Amino acid sequence: MSELAPSDAGAFVFEAPRLSVPEGRVELPYRFEAGPAFVERFELGAAPDDLTPERRALAERLVRYLHVAAGVSYYKALAPDRLDAHAVGLDAPALAFFQTLYLEGLGEFAHRNDLDLTPRVNFAGAGPSIAPLRASLPRRALVPIGGGKDSLVTVELLRQAGEPQTLFAVNAKGPIIETIGASGIEAVTIRRTLDPALFALNASGALNGHVPITAIISLAALLVAVWHGHDRVVMSNERSADVGNFEGDGPGVNHQWSKSSAFEALLREELARAVSPDLDWFSLLRPLSELAIAERFARSTRYDGAFSSCNRNFHLHGPGPAGRWCRDCPKCRFVFLALAPFMPRDRLLAIFGGDVLDDAAQLAGFRELTGLLGHKPFECVGEIEEAQAALAVLAERPEWRERVVVRELGAELASHAEGLRARFAELLRPSGRDWIPADLKHAVG
Repeated sequence: MSELAPSDAGAFVFEAPRLSVPEGRVELPYRFEAGPAFVERFELGAAPDDLTPERRALAERLVRYLHVAAGVSYYKALAPDRLDAHAVGLDAPALAFFQTLYLEGLGEFAHRNDLDLTPRVNFAGAGPSIAPLRASLPRRALVPIGGGKDSLVTVELLRQAGEPQTLFAVNAKGPIIETIGASGIEAVTIRRTLDPALFALNASGALNGHVPITAIISLAALLVAVWHGHDRVVMSNERSADVGNFEGDGPGVNHQWSKSSAFEALLREELARAVSPDLDWFSLLRPLSELAIAERFARSTRYDGAFSSCNRNFHLHGPGPAGRWCRDCPKCRFVFLALAPFMPRDRLLAIFGGDVLDDAAQLAGFRELTGLLGHKPFECVGEIEEAQAALAVLAERPEWRERVVVRELGAELASHAEGLRARFAELLRPSGRDWIPADLKHAVG
């Protein structure tokens, strides 16, 4: 464990953030009162020629929000019981928003480290009330791309709807670069650099774990949208993200909380209250399950040789998989299973380079996905019900039913297979609440 205990660290302090307009450089400084200091950096690219004073002011407002969101990566290392945000210049409702983000977004981190964060996350330093800003923004969508299937479904739905769009990525590499190229759509890429001192602190035994990365990417995307002139950020967060990993005696844990409709509602409310009514942020895929997204993805072969949802491609340290898919992680298992009902087997094997459903070594992992062992994995995967329904459907298909995972787990689920197959059809239909603008409602179907 780190030599510096949380009780010795003092407050976690947000120093004043800096935006260098000509270069498009953002510096976000933090420190522990009695411990190390950090600076996180974002490189947005040179200021565009059409950057108006109104857009600059709005960008500076969003830098403050990004500052507090990105600070979660550093705060968690020691997790002291005070967070001093005096230098940021946000008001009490904004700090209340971040209080929720830190508590809910660090739910998995708290669970894995056996911590109760409720008495620890205490923001101080609220400034005067802030009012939303107005800015004239060109009519264009900015679409964050992660290299996986979900954001590519968003891209194609927007293309079909005739929506002008620019793709967006942070630290683009591998599948992200390749899917951008396959799309044929222009993209804006930025660089995010975490302070190396954080990795040194982690290596010394500091607390570590999952952070609400989608919240950080969302605020970075909103900043880039204003910087480069877009009036909406279109996310690819699905209905299935609302279902957590488990409910226990204490609070439940949802690895995907910052992809959930609860977070979407909170951030939209805060944007309207204190950022700008001229800037929108929503998920186009909110009404869809993961299975429904897989079905839409399978309609096109455009990205078969480019995309990957395997998170081992995006590790900060260490090598990635030999190919695009490691075929030995929860994401690979779930995406293979979700796509299998909608693709010929030979097409799916060509994408993955092997048959994940015909590998006995994957049985335990698929039992987790289907709720037959433990709890849903701490990964961005679909609901247990979706995995069960997909397996029940595959168990009836000649090309899949004798594959070892389908055969073994299909037998374990046989007693309610008929109901699961009926549920499979229901899961393909859009449902639930969403915040999709009226002009794009038709895009989802």
